[in-house]
Amino acid sequence: MTGYYAPKGGLPPQSALMTGRAIFTEAYAVIPKGCFSDIVTSFLPGWTDTRLWLIARPMSGFSETFSQYVMEVGADGGSDAPDADPGAEHVLFITEGEMWLSLDGQEYELAAGGYAYIPPGTEWRVKNGADHPLRFHWVRKLYERAPGLPAPEAFVTNEREIAPVAMPDTQGRWATTRFVDPTDLRHDMHVNVVTFQPGGLIPFEETHVMEHGLYVLEGKAVYKLNQDWVEVEAGDFMWLRAYCPQACYAAGPGPFRYLLYKDVNRHARLRGPFQR
Repeated sequence: MTGYYAPKGGLPPQSALMTGRAIFTEAYAVIPKGCFSDIVTSFLPGWTDTRLWLIARPMSGFSETFSQYVMEVGADGGSDAPDADPGAEHVLFITEGEMWLSLDGQEYELAAGGYAYIPPGTEWRVKNGADHPLRFHWVRKLYERAPGLPAPEAFVTNEREIAPVAMPDTQGRWATTRFVDPTDLRHDMHVNVVTFQPGGLIPFEETHVMEHGLYVLEGKAVYKLNQDWVEVEAGDFMWLRAYCPQACYAAGPGPFRYLLYKDVNRHARLRGPFQR
């Protein structure tokens, strides 16, 4: 692992061509790193010296289960009340800087590669722990309770402390860093790091019910999304609705790595003819 790409903002020069790689279709979206400019940042109530790029949100007819922010917190920034929604669960993944995090009074310090799962109903606070910007991903989802199962407990770790699990028969060229045991049915989402070594690939078109957010942390690849082949690189974001066919092969001299969201372990919601 050589590092994690984090956007820095700014604006392209007036002399730049506007033609880029951004795509939005009924099946998927690609937000290339060049779209992370200053003019599309936003701010949140209760946060100081903080801006964000909101790169995924529930949309009727598209992906509907999660939202994802790329956060940038200044030297004196943070929040004592990060989210007012008591039903939301959260994953934080740090790409740059140092984070001070309090979970129900328990304090933690996280650096790049740090990962925190925060269940609904947790009292939490975030501060930048250094004199340079803190950058991290924030994935939010309304927790979906299951009969007889409690909500998971909060935990903090770092991906460097977790051994990636290789896919069978790939000689380690395709591996996943799993932060949650896949058999732990208390969890209704997984946020993992997927790594392809040079020459690694997904050799078939995955077509499944799980929605995905894929933020490229490192390297580059060619991705098959629905009927299209799309080149992606560090800093790009892919947003896939359910059943969008997907495959890829690593296309650079170094590892291709991305942060992956998917919804898991729950019944599909049923709707009657007069419900929305």
